Order: sequence, then structure tokens, then C-alpha cells
Amino acid sequence: MTDMICVDKNYSTTRLLTREQPIIENKLEDKFENVLFLPEGEGRKGEGGLRTQGYFKKSHTDKLLITVVTVVFNGEQFLEETIQSVINQTYDNVEYIIIDGGSTDGTLDIILQYEHAIDYWVSEQDGGVYAAWNKAVSLSRGDWVSFLGADDYMWEVQVLEQINIELKVIPSEVRVVYGQIMLLNHNGEVLHAIGDPWKQVKECFKHTMSIPHPSVMHRRDLFEQYGGFDESFYIAGDYEFLLRELKTRDAYFIPGLVVVAMRQGGVSSVPENALAQLHEVRRAQILSGQSYPSWRWLMSVCRVYIRLFLWIIVGDKAARKLLDFGRRIMKQPSFWTKT
Repeated sequence: MTDMICVDKNYSTTRLLTREQPIIENKLEDKFENVLFLPEGEGRKGEGGLRTQGYFKKSHTDKLLITVVTVVFNGEQFLEETIQSVINQTYDNVEYIIIDGGSTDGTLDIILQYEHAIDYWVSEQDGGVYAAWNKAVSLSRGDWVSFLGADDYMWEVQVLEQINIELKVIPSEVRVVYGQIMLLNHNGEVLHAIGDPWKQVKECFKHTMSIPHPSVMHRRDLFEQYGGFDESFYIAGDYEFLLRELKTRDAYFIPGLVVVAMRQGGVSSVPENALAQLHEVRRAQILSGQSYPSWRWLMSVCRVYIRLFLWIIVGDKAARKLLDFGRRIMKQPSFWTKT
């Protein structure tokens, strides 16, 4: 690694750089096009980062290149914490890409504040989260790609270093790796961790999203084989993408590792959106060849209707108490009264 440059030893993204511009190869059989820079889109407000200054990243035998993607729109409240959790990692070979949807608050100011430690960022209009993810994947150079929400953060500074240890030794046929995520309430208080071993959730995954996507590492060739995320989805595009792979293959679970802290309150966690999410999950199953809904999916629909019924009949506060009472009976930690 004699050609490597350290621009700033204080950040995970600036310790292992090269001036050698990577050669972009797009094979005819690949379903995803790779680019170094995005062509200018509608309403572009800016573009920048290390890559625009002639600094690039590449993979090394002992330090695989891990790409972290953050998509944001008007996310000034938590974005700085998100960025810091990535650039302060102890792992040296991190590529960080931020796609902003043309924010109108202070988001762009925060990005500019940290662009010395961001590989590439762009601010322009896009077609939603999955369209922005697809932009980021086309830009990514990592062996593995992960997606970190703009109001989430890496749980510990050693997370990516611990993940790299696992990624170096897993079988080459494994292309989805995940750990746990720590759920937080809207005040940032810890609720509990979620994420179970693949053997426990493998069968369930065919019927509903049973692994925490914010903790997932995607091997790059997944996108080359399957293309990008289906941009017609609003909530369950991550499930639809992973289902293409995991309906016939296995994921790998890293035991005991919390990867990301995730605040409750995103699109998919709003009760009113729960049915819409399940409908999208069902559409993903149909696309994967599942002609008929499973009893697991039908039970999920029933649970959502019961929850919404309680909200209407007894009101928000009482419904939350009743739902957590049910969770305690099932020996699960309280959730609804704490969010």
C-alpha cells in the first residue's frame, strides 16, 4: 500500500486514499452501471467531496473497502450525528457517499462542514429514497455497501472494524451479512436491540421482512446481478431487493454485534403506514413468484388491523398500554409506551 495517502489521520475516510483514478468497467451482462460522478440532475444545488478533489479509494486484502450510503432530505436535526458516527470509525477503509434530495433547511450547510471527510456528495432533486440509493450504488466502489439513515448512527466506533473481520472470512457465496440494530425512541433513549440469527428467521423472511435492513451489508455483485432497487416501491423496496437473493440463498448473521442505532418514527414505523408496507411486501412476494399469501403474512395483516382498531376505539395512550401488555405476555420488552 505504498501508493496510499493519508490526508487526515483523524477520520476513517481520509486515512487510506489514492490519487490513482479507478478504471470504470461496465460489462454487458451487468444490470447496474458504475460511474465516478453523477451527470447533473434537476435542480442541482451542489456536488463535492474527496472524489471531486482527485482522491479515490480501493480495496485491500486485509482491509476491504466498505461503502456507507446516507440519503437525506431536510435532515438537519440528526445528520451531523450520523456523519460523525461514520467518519469517526476506527476502521481505515471507509467510503462515505451522501445523496441529498435538494434540502431546503440547513442540511447542505452540515454536508459542506464535513465534505473534507466525505468521498462524494450531491444535492439535487430525486425520485425518493430508492432512487437516491440507486444513485449511490452506481457511485460506490466498495466490496460491500450499507445504507445508514440520516437520523440513525453507527452504534460504536469499532463497528466497521468488527464487521471487516467477519467479511474477510465468510464464504464467497454469501452476499448478505447483517447484525442487530438498537431501537431508540424519539428522545434518543435506548429501547432494545432487534435482529435474530438467520436460522431462526430464514423461513419467515419469505413472508415478511425479518432482518433489520439498517444493519445489512450487501456484497457489491448483488447489484451487478439484480440491478438496483425497484423505485416503484415506497416503503418495502429494501425487502423486495433482498428477497431476490434470499428466496434461494442464505444470509449470514454476526452474533452479538449491534451495528446501528435507529430512531423510531421513520415512514415504515408509523402505524398508519403499516398496512401500506404489508401491501408492498405482498407485491414483492408476487414479483418473486409467490402466487398466494402465506398464513404468516395474513397474520401480520390481522395484527395491524387489531392495532388500528385499538387506536380508534380506546385512543392512542390506552392502545399503547394494551399493546405493550400483550408484548409482556409474549415475554417481549415494552415498545409502544416508550416511543
